[in-house]
Amino acid sequence: MAPYKYRGALNIGFQLSITVGILIANVLNYFFAKIKGGWGWRLSLGGAMVPALIITVGSLVLPDTPNSMIERGQTEEARAKLKKIRGVDDVDEEFKDLVAASDASKLVQHPWTNLLQRKYRPHLTMAILIPFFQQLTGINVIMFYAPVLFNTIGFGDDASLMSAVITGIVNVGATLVSIYGVDKWGRRFLFLEGGVQMLICQAVVAACIGAKFGVSGNPGDLPKWYAITVVLFICIYVAGFAWSWGPLGWLVPSEIFPLEIRSAAQSVNVSVNMIFTFAVAQVFLSMLCHLKFGLFLFFAFFVVVMSIFVYYFLPETKGIPIEEMNQVWRSHWYWSRFVEEADYPNGGMEMSKGNHGPKNV
Repeated sequence: MAPYKYRGALNIGFQLSITVGILIANVLNYFFAKIKGGWGWRLSLGGAMVPALIITVGSLVLPDTPNSMIERGQTEEARAKLKKIRGVDDVDEEFKDLVAASDASKLVQHPWTNLLQRKYRPHLTMAILIPFFQQLTGINVIMFYAPVLFNTIGFGDDASLMSAVITGIVNVGATLVSIYGVDKWGRRFLFLEGGVQMLICQAVVAACIGAKFGVSGNPGDLPKWYAITVVLFICIYVAGFAWSWGPLGWLVPSEIFPLEIRSAAQSVNVSVNMIFTFAVAQVFLSMLCHLKFGLFLFFAFFVVVMSIFVYYFLPETKGIPIEEMNQVWRSHWYWSRFVEEADYPNGGMEMSKGNHGPKNV
């Protein structure tokens, strides 16, 4: 539904909602932990029914998209909806593009099988590797276990929970930066800048914890300035993730899949994300016990790998309509060998000058 010029910023609203939810949960946990009698955890756990209830009620009033209406044969309703969304009466060109894309997708009988075709190799690769790398940045180690992690390196219980609140605030603020910059600076710039920032911070945190803890795991007396340094670099790390791999890990897959494989490819993307979210959450505590400060070096290694991957294999998608995204793959130095002109016989495109995206020819 989003105009392609603002698609990035509007899509990241999804990630912003997640970060706000994390912050609210951290703040509530901080105050629930102060309840005498030790039963505040019940409120933390039971409170999850509130957003679940909001989602349930919201689903009853959520409007359909023009794409969805066209897919179900409601063309006139779709045209009216598109006019309402765009705020103009002249939507004929965009509407024709949507109908053409829908007609093409209806010719596809087996999207899961088609996803394995050679011409969809770049899409499948991104659907798997982007969520895989997103989880191996180590962010969920910080967001899931921030109180445990801070407590382990010498913080008291209250200080650990407050540090989690601080990282939550940083998370929200950095996501707002991404909303501002994603359609100005581009996806690749944010991916690469965030990767360098996370790498530096993970190296510094590993060095700080390693110097103080060693391999024994006993820090002794932890100076206040030392603890503040660790929290500071963890916050910078969270900021780097929150304006790069956090939102873009969802944005880029959502805008590169053509309609005929979009449902299958998005399913793969979300499944890989959830599988590795689960896996990292399950093994983190054991890894922390065995690797200690080396855990941050473990994730730093993957940050290097994913940054190299983005630099060489992920094309820029800023300002390009989803219906015309195939041109990006056909002009890429590597993926062009998989996506050929014959795969899209209904006409080509040329890139317009400046940053206004492609135009039909």
